[in-house]
Parts: sequence; structure tokens; C-alpha cells
Amino acid sequence: MAKAKEARSTIKLKSEASDHCYFTEKNRNNTKERIQLRKYDPIVRKVVMYKEASKL
Repeated sequence: MAKAKEARSTIKLKSEASDHCYFTEKNRNNTKERIQLRKYDPIVRKVVMYKEASKL
């Protein structure tokens, strides 16, 4: 029998203000759309919008 794909996949969150990135996981079954989060960016020292850039 074939193995099922994992529900959780590692994604890269890219800052809109700089080149800083966070890596996190998302559940593919529950979250179909791309993630957008407000997180702290240490390069610009502010809370900025991070958008899902790619899956790893």
C-alpha cells in the first residue's frame, strides 16, 4: 500500500520589510490558503507582515 502524505509541511515565512525569514509548520488539511502573520523582524526592529514564501 502507498504511504499517505504528511498533514504537516514545513514552510518559509518571508518578511516584507527585509530579507529575514522564519520557518514554521502548517497543517495542509486545515489551512489551504497561504499564511500571513505579523511577527517581529530583528533587522528593522519592528513588527511587520510575513508571508508564506515556499514549502521545504
